[in-house]
Amino acid sequence: MKPFFDFLIKKFVKDHKNVNSQDVRQAYGKLGGTVGIIINSTILILELIVGLFLNSIAVTADAFHNLTDAISSLVTIISFKIVNRPADDKHPFGYGRVEYLTALLFAGAILVVGYEFLRNSVVRIMHPVTVPFNKISFICMLFALPLQITLNRFTNYLGNTIDSSALKASALESFTDILVLAMVIFSLLVTRFTTFPIDGYVAFIVSLFILHSGIELGKEMVDTLLGKAPSEEFVEELKSSVLSYPYITGVHDLVIHNYGPGRYITSLHAEVPCDVSVMEIHDVIDKAEKEIGSKMNMYLSIHMDPIKIDSPDVRELKETVSKEIAQITGVLSMHDFRVVGNDENKTLIFDVVLDKACFNDEKKELISEQIKGIISNLCSSYRSIVTFDREFY
Repeated sequence: MKPFFDFLIKKFVKDHKNVNSQDVRQAYGKLGGTVGIIINSTILILELIVGLFLNSIAVTADAFHNLTDAISSLVTIISFKIVNRPADDKHPFGYGRVEYLTALLFAGAILVVGYEFLRNSVVRIMHPVTVPFNKISFICMLFALPLQITLNRFTNYLGNTIDSSALKASALESFTDILVLAMVIFSLLVTRFTTFPIDGYVAFIVSLFILHSGIELGKEMVDTLLGKAPSEEFVEELKSSVLSYPYITGVHDLVIHNYGPGRYITSLHAEVPCDVSVMEIHDVIDKAEKEIGSKMNMYLSIHMDPIKIDSPDVRELKETVSKEIAQITGVLSMHDFRVVGNDENKTLIFDVVLDKACFNDEKKELISEQIKGIISNLCSSYRSIVTFDREFY
């Protein structure tokens, strides 16, 4: 199917490889939504005809489920259009989060539909009605299955191509539809061999699938809107990109805000040598901000942290301390290491990044005592001042 999918993309999406462009993302969203409307509307018509003709609540339930899917596809098109609106005075970071809001609203609609059919299926179980087998109706339902599979694979392909949460969520919903449709077909097939009123039971299971998909989609969007952490791959790509520039020896204090797919506002601290011209370092930082920001489609702000790295003794001490405290449970990394004072009264000052689970007063106090013990064993005459940090991603 991939060659056919690529053909559609090349046909309807101009400059389709430039997936960081908001115009291109909108074209992908429009294509995915349009195909979704066509396929879901076709299945909806087929299932409504079959469901009403056979008086099957299971088939009718899935038909209305496909109605919500068709509406979802329309909402996808609209949301991508709104998302592409430029930033303004009221929304300086643009309208990217509209995609998450529309998906959340759609999750609510799914829950309402699921509840209604759950209630109706219970009534049908308590007051069963025999659904007759009809060959033409059965063939119509079989025809709908490959359509749903095609939609699922196409939507998932688009979602992965542009990394769209809305399209990925739609693909997940479509996969649920495949399972539900297969169960409905099974229900129709069973009626050919038995008079057992299976219709209500299958409708009950279908409604549970509908409710589950609505809950999962809703949870995913709520997590995103509340500030879900970005992927580890994204963070590692950002760190390695920054570290690839001259003079930058360390990266820490990353703060990453998500304002919609492909819209990140990011700040971080970069460790640089203190004995290099500020103007020279500034040019490097400025270049990194612009190039990485353009490459990863984000607004990037880098704060310079000058550190003294020309002393072999300081470098060796830093490596030793870093190695030792890395053995402490909950310690992720160390940065901004420096030595101040004269020969008799030296103080080690550094920051330690803790795991989120350890960022509370009790565990910070315990880790602080462990670090003091390590410093005392390494160099008993040195004092230590430790600041605890956490990562905001």
